[in-house]
Amino acid sequence: MELEEKKPDPKYGESRKFDPNFKGPIHNRKKPLLFYFNILKCASPLVLLEFQCPTTQLCVERCPDRHLTLMKAKLGNKEDRDYYQQYCKDGVNLTLLSPPEILKDGLCPAILMPSKAFTRRCLPALGTLKGGVVVVGNETTFNDGEGSSINATDVLEASKKSNVVVEARQVAMRIFEDYTQSWHWILLGLVIAMLVSLLFIVLLRFLAGIMVWVMIVLVILVIGYGIFHCYMEFASLKGSPGSDVTIRDLGLQTDFSVYLQIRQTWLAFMIILAIVEVIIILLLIFLRKRIMIAIALIKEASRAVGHVMSSLFYPLLTFALLAVVIAYWAITAVFLSTSNEQVYKVFNNSECEYARETCDPQCPDAECLFAFYGGETYYHKYLILFQFYNVFLFFWCANFVTALGQVTLSGAFASYYWAFKKPDDIPSYPIFSSLGRALRYHTGSLAFGSLILSIVQVIRVLLEYLDTKLKDKVTDFLLFLGKLLIVGIVGIFSFFFFSGRIRTIEDAAPSLNYYWVPILTVVVGAYLIAHGFFSVYAMCVDTLFLCFCE
Repeated sequence: MELEEKKPDPKYGESRKFDPNFKGPIHNRKKPLLFYFNILKCASPLVLLEFQCPTTQLCVERCPDRHLTLMKAKLGNKEDRDYYQQYCKDGVNLTLLSPPEILKDGLCPAILMPSKAFTRRCLPALGTLKGGVVVVGNETTFNDGEGSSINATDVLEASKKSNVVVEARQVAMRIFEDYTQSWHWILLGLVIAMLVSLLFIVLLRFLAGIMVWVMIVLVILVIGYGIFHCYMEFASLKGSPGSDVTIRDLGLQTDFSVYLQIRQTWLAFMIILAIVEVIIILLLIFLRKRIMIAIALIKEASRAVGHVMSSLFYPLLTFALLAVVIAYWAITAVFLSTSNEQVYKVFNNSECEYARETCDPQCPDAECLFAFYGGETYYHKYLILFQFYNVFLFFWCANFVTALGQVTLSGAFASYYWAFKKPDDIPSYPIFSSLGRALRYHTGSLAFGSLILSIVQVIRVLLEYLDTKLKDKVTDFLLFLGKLLIVGIVGIFSFFFFSGRIRTIEDAAPSLNYYWVPILTVVVGAYLIAHGFFSVYAMCVDTLFLCFCE
């Protein structure tokens, strides 16, 4: 008597039995090489436009080492069939299916040619005879298994395009993998940069004069250490095999760590840092008198910041608003880019009359794959205009948020300057009072000004250039040294951590393909964070100077 089938419990869901035929990801772990069914398809212009090689790709244990067509393998002995079958899809039996059926369903390649493993991909074993004749396995032409002949030069062109495209995709995937492995450490580095910036700002409040000179000395020392480190790396590579190769001879490499193995790279780094060091020292020598005036301005700004302590945390609000603007722009751009119709194209060399044409997935003799998003309607043709408007809106909103922050900070510091009795006449919450005034009385002005800046970006650049020329550049230069110091400290720590050179925490460092990816991310993020905090002092100095001129 059969047991009645139990109904699934809605609380726990329906149970699923394990599939004994499921091989899982472990099945292909002994197949590290990528094999192309038809390498000639990689010579198509679609490879560069759509960033994919339109042919079946299979993981194999080793690359083929001889010429063999599907027809010869079918009519040959068992050894040929077994050899050919390892380059077919799983479950294919060459003795049961005819070659037309196999090729129609894309189960096996039409031909095998001698190949070699290059960057874990099976590419034709190309060679040259006397006179520069290109050959594949000592043959200039050979049968493609479908009644046509293939020239070795065509195979060479396809191999080149396949290598470029796959290398670029491989680099992108490695960078993405590095971000997934190190994102929490990157966030930790940015938090450290924020804390160091906040610490410097707080110390400037109480020790303005001393901190300025400390920043100057530390910047010189940090850059000096960079020069020393580059020299030590340059000297350690002396006599190493391949270290005397020039960057020009090396060419463009996807593995950027290769550049760190040649002496010329470290020599270039050392020269650049030495030039920066000399420029900073010369500026400090010639501007020593104006530096004293700038220190006095920073001291007065420190007093203003001391009475308006909430101004130190206002950059966090600006960062949050800019993050919202960037997120809105990115999400809108993604929705717009995918709002088109799905366009399919025929990716095969069959006799289908619609090859390389737009199609619906109804052609029985071809594989109709997704190509891109598009369409021919009036809406789809002018969808790019919405993307331009979205970019324009991004600049508009970003400029508005920046202008709102500048007006808020300048209003708060102006209330400090014009207070007759400090701190009695200063508002209780100067930042919130200034923000309220900006939103109540100046929103239209800020929005219209941001609109103008978004429309005429070139004029904006010119106006900003003139504006910076009219400002007190010495003060900005000193604050810029503070930003460089924070970036240098965080950058050096990130370099030693992600490169695994700190022995005590070597095991905690993630295993990365390119350790420079998180380092550059942390350095750029640290500069933006330091710029946000030091911009409070820059705005304070400019506001006090303008109030003094009034």
